[in-house]
Amino acid sequence: VIRETCISKDGTKVPMSVLRKRGAKLDGSMHAYLTGYGGFGVTLKPRMRATHRVWLDSGGVVAEANLRGGGERGEAWHRAGNLTNKQNVFDDFAACATSLVQLGYTTHERLAISGRSNGGLLMGASLVQHPEMFRAVAAAVGIYDMLRTELSPNGAFNVTEYGSVKDEAQFRALRAYSPLHNVTDGTAYPAVLFMTGANDPRVDPYHSRKMVARLQAATSSERPILLRASADTGHGMGTPLAAEIEEVTDMLTFLLHEVGASVPAADDGKN
Repeated sequence: VIRETCISKDGTKVPMSVLRKRGAKLDGSMHAYLTGYGGFGVTLKPRMRATHRVWLDSGGVVAEANLRGGGERGEAWHRAGNLTNKQNVFDDFAACATSLVQLGYTTHERLAISGRSNGGLLMGASLVQHPEMFRAVAAAVGIYDMLRTELSPNGAFNVTEYGSVKDEAQFRALRAYSPLHNVTDGTAYPAVLFMTGANDPRVDPYHSRKMVARLQAATSSERPILLRASADTGHGMGTPLAAEIEEVTDMLTFLLHEVGASVPAADDGKN
């Protein structure tokens, strides 16, 4: 586990944890999986996940960015990435992606990113602001229409984090980064997989549906832009194990395929 420091657009030092195998060569040959959250004062603590093991076994590297908006460095760190400061979160994430390339971990053509919920918003904003920076993007139950999210029942509870269109300064900030409203026709977007559940009480599934349709209509590249919709799952909590395994398998297979990596064979117990 390596602790890297990335320099954001405004000069802020952003920590990033990198998990790689011992002896890995930093010559840009590895495929990388970068994730983050950056919101609601949530602290991301380095820990091993099953998805990380799969990525490592395929010869890749895993990175987790501790962005502003989270709670890693206290409430001031959180406030530096919410309301009208939300763009700082996306700038921090872009800095981490750039650092992975500059430090020799990977290349932009072998870089995949993924996030959920507020982390899905991070994915949406990142891919429309820097489409050239990533090869593949996977996002689950994300928020993409920032101008209407407060109109949904649970969306009203997010106003303290994102702001409201009823406040002029907050509206301008929301409009400036709202993923749906910043898709540009004729842009070569990376490969995209958005995942949602029909029974999500926290983020309305319309966000993923609208964003995928908009990207499909706008992109000039031949890379796939896909929607994975489940009829019997929601935001994530309480998801049956079998359904969770299916979703993670689809996500990993998609990302590994797009970055040109092989899915490692299952161990049948004979090795």
